Amino acid sequence: METIIRIFLIIASLILIASILLQSGKSAGVSGEIAGGAESLWGKNKGRSYEGKLEKATAIAAIIFVIASLILVAIQ
Repeated sequence: METIIRIFLIIASLILIASILLQSGKSAGVSGEIAGGAESLWGKNKGRSYEGKLEKATAIAAIIFVIASLILVAIQ
């Protein structure tokens, strides 16, 4: 049981690291908004865009990471 939770923890941490590093900064979006990227930033398609998918992956990986960490501490 402990080994399975450790594997989930490692996978979640790698996904979390990758998704955070792949996200662009908040100031990087200014030039994209001028070029017409405002629709994907504020529009209906934000969830389908690359940034929206990265935000969802980050949130899910963070939740899995916290839950796996808490379970691992409770087991020990």
